[in-house]
Amino acid sequence: MRTADIVTVETTLGPGRLTVSAAAAIDASAAGATSAESGPSAAAAAPRPRAVLWLGHGAGGGIDAVDLAALAAALPALGITVVRYEQPWRVAGKRVASRPAALDTAWLETASAVERIADGLPILVGGRSAGARVACRTAASTEAAAVVCLAFPLHPPGRPDTSRLDELLTSDVPVLVLQGERDTFGTAATVAAETEGRPSVRVVPVPGADHGMRVLASSPFPAAAVRELLVSQMAAFVDGVV
Repeated sequence: MRTADIVTVETTLGPGRLTVSAAAAIDASAAGATSAESGPSAAAAAPRPRAVLWLGHGAGGGIDAVDLAALAAALPALGITVVRYEQPWRVAGKRVASRPAALDTAWLETASAVERIADGLPILVGGRSAGARVACRTAASTEAAAVVCLAFPLHPPGRPDTSRLDELLTSDVPVLVLQGERDTFGTAATVAAETEGRPSVRVVPVPGADHGMRVLASSPFPAAAVRELLVSQMAAFVDGVV
């Protein structure tokens, strides 16, 4: 598998970074990309390029999280370019995430770079945990075709009275939620119950998975199956949107 392209994007909060795992005919160098190994490069081959999936990371980790990495590794071969965004606070090496308003600002100021990479293809936005919240809050402004939420943090652990449901329901476009059955920020069953009656929101349980999409060693649904589920559900969702 070829090395992903890196695009540095200047924002008013400092530089952010896009890691582009490209499908065929998507040239990340149009947005100023440089290959991590060999300088400016053309995009990797993949059949029928049809969409771009722009994903943000969570507050406690980066773009190498299990779910984000699995999608970036598998979806380009299915014609879906995966663009993973690192927020300026993360690029700067800080340990504490910026406040939500700052996260939204950096994301929105990066949208034009993602649009250049997409070159007219539909863009789906999303992310894991805090990154999913950013994508939901800004979906209308980015004119996203759909929203993807990986481990949406519906309730802080132990605080069911504090809810981010309004953020999840902000967008009018189709929303896919891939949620672990053991997620302490809201299980798949909890998210499904609280979004019942909203046909635009589809919740897919990830068997045995926690907030990090990790499963116990004793789980009958192993880690490899989790990755396969994430990829297959995402590909099917893109098919339905585009």
